[in-house]
Amino acid sequence: MPFKALKRFGRGNKIEEVEEPTKTIDISEIISSLIKKRRSVRKYLEKDVSDELIEKILDSARYAPSAGNYQPWEIIVVRNKSLKADLIEACYNEEWMLEAPVFLIACVNNKLVEAYGERGLRLYGIQSVTAAIQNMLLTAASLGLGTCWIGRFSEIMVARILQCPEYVRPCAIITLGYPAEEPPMPPRQDMKEYVHMEVFGETLQLKEVEKEKKPTYMKFT
Repeated sequence: MPFKALKRFGRGNKIEEVEEPTKTIDISEIISSLIKKRRSVRKYLEKDVSDELIEKILDSARYAPSAGNYQPWEIIVVRNKSLKADLIEACYNEEWMLEAPVFLIACVNNKLVEAYGERGLRLYGIQSVTAAIQNMLLTAASLGLGTCWIGRFSEIMVARILQCPEYVRPCAIITLGYPAEEPPMPPRQDMKEYVHMEVFGETLQLKEVEKEKKPTYMKFT
């Protein structure tokens, strides 16, 4: 955007518009940093999360990829303390969860994936909801909020508590709030340990070892 700048010409002054230098933003670095910044937070401040921020997080879910673009996710927002207490019981009494002011329960709507048969019900729906969850976790992190993805709970109890119809399956409970801790980076695998080349078993680590063992020959001229 142009701005006004003062320039000197001889003894007089002249105001002219000068183009502001364009700042280059490396989006890939921002995304990479955000991915590495995200943590599983289990301690929260006594501070509520505004509806505006929650809406931004929920809106990010709809941009996730999904099989056939069926978008089979259903997200239930829970603030009610009584409901949260019941959900904590369904999570085998993870009492720390009560510190989080908001729970987001991500569910899959099996009616939207049943067109793919058993594979849709057992895999495609879960894959789609999982992608939506990751979008929400990263968006929350970008807004300075903490989250924790919880998968250990009684599906039957959660579905009953939240009055889900039989075709809606709870997949994850996400705690959401302002973090009261900064968990350190947990141990991570080296990429060489899990990346395989062409077929399973041909890891980058193995390739590197084979390369190091390969004899070298000197050429004489």
